[in-house]
Amino acid sequence: MRCGLALTAIAALASSAFGRVYFEETFSDADSINSFVATGAREDVGAIKISPGKWYGDEKNSAGLQIAEDARFYAYTSKLKRPFNTKGKDFVVQFTVKYEQDIDCGGAYLKLLPPTLDPAKFDGDSEYEVMFGPDICGSTNRRVHAIINYNNTNNQIEKVIQPRGDQLSHQYTFWIKSDKTFEIRIDNKVQEEGKIEDMWKVLPDKQIPDPDATKPDDWVDGPAMIEDPEDEKPEDWVDGPATIPDSDAQKPEDWDDDMDGDWEAPVIANPDYKGEWKPRQIANPEYKGEWSAPLVDNPDYEEDEDLAVFNIGYVGIDIWTVKSGTIFDNILITDDIDYASEFGNKTWADYMEAEISAKKEVDNAEAKRIEEERKAKDAEKQAAKKAAEKDSGASGDDELDVDAEVDAEVDAEVDAEVDAEVDAEIEAEVEADADSDADNDADSTSEAETETEADADADTAGTTVVEAEDNEEDVKAAEAAENKAAKKAAAKEAAKKAKDAAKAAAEAAREAAEAEKAAAEEEEEEEERGHDEL
Repeated sequence: MRCGLALTAIAALASSAFGRVYFEETFSDADSINSFVATGAREDVGAIKISPGKWYGDEKNSAGLQIAEDARFYAYTSKLKRPFNTKGKDFVVQFTVKYEQDIDCGGAYLKLLPPTLDPAKFDGDSEYEVMFGPDICGSTNRRVHAIINYNNTNNQIEKVIQPRGDQLSHQYTFWIKSDKTFEIRIDNKVQEEGKIEDMWKVLPDKQIPDPDATKPDDWVDGPAMIEDPEDEKPEDWVDGPATIPDSDAQKPEDWDDDMDGDWEAPVIANPDYKGEWKPRQIANPEYKGEWSAPLVDNPDYEEDEDLAVFNIGYVGIDIWTVKSGTIFDNILITDDIDYASEFGNKTWADYMEAEISAKKEVDNAEAKRIEEERKAKDAEKQAAKKAAEKDSGASGDDELDVDAEVDAEVDAEVDAEVDAEVDAEIEAEVEADADSDADNDADSTSEAETETEADADADTAGTTVVEAEDNEEDVKAAEAAENKAAKKAAAKEAAKKAKDAAKAAAEAAREAAEAEKAAAEEEEEEEERGHDEL
């Protein structure tokens, strides 16, 4: 019996020496998430899960409660092991937060709620004792909330403490001491400390200006500086005029007073001018400064032993976030700062070096992936460009071949048409000559006999006439050939102009098609850039 009592006494002593733990959750157990219950006050509460994230120091130890859906409200509560009334005790709330998603707007704070809370009705209007943790929205709206409830009023700390906004785990600690002082730490470094009543204006000021005091009649509250009454202006002080006529100037010889008016010398700065003289300034010997009433004790001030005394029964998460990914971990509520420090080292600090290394590996892999994607896109563009150039070149060769074939066909057609036309003309001329010769033969038949002797005598002359006729036929043949060649040349020139016009029309159509294709590619690239930005 005595032995049992002794063990009980030792246990009680140990509990008193090392403090008490009222809530402790590391989320290393997969079932631990079940202790956080979603509110029934709204239906759009985001889902949560157990996850160490994409990078971590130790997969099991780094597992935490992660919010899993974008653009959602989160309202979850978990009950303490036992209610915690902080009167006469130190109070410590500590937890780690990892903004894995590179946060742009979202809170990661905890609310410590009274034992009277109904978890099914928990929402943003529910009464709480303390709200503590980081809240980030944009580049300027950032702070660590440290709100305490006093007389049913929530009071924010006056000092703005900047949270950590990177993608690593950070530990936040709020320690309110039994003597009404406090410390706020981030990653074991003190960010702010002092008296509760100095940093949270929840009590009246200890001293106030004496309401019965009045400013003495002889009090001089200004000016602080006056002109020296003994200072005198020097005799050689020139205080005007600032400008004078130029004594060296001369009236131009061609100046006509009647036409140009009276001549006046140009004005120059007065070299002796020193400006307006003023006495020097000296301190006013009667000046006593701005008057203010002396401070007296405030009769309305009264110390409150219940200041910063809280009655806590639940831990709550009541946040809104745009992007999911935030991880809460290593949540601790205790009355022992030494235990909180040891707990933080064991669950967070000991793993941070490994987490930083893991994050660097992820960043390097992501940078490599982005670079490979960039190179792949560049290769695709180059391949497409080469293919387009190749198609354009092949099209040009085909056009050359077609041009040659068309030229040959045109030449053949022109030759055939011109030959037929010229042959027809020659045949017509031959028929006309034949008809003329027939008529001549009939007329000369009767004369043939009588002229036989004369013809015989004139053989030599006839030979000359035949030669002349042969020369005339040669001339006609040459003229026909020349005419034929000229017609061929004219026809080919007309065909060439028609072909050039057709080629110009085809080239214009090709350029229009290429411009349309380029515009479509540019529009597609713009859409890709817009998608990447999103």
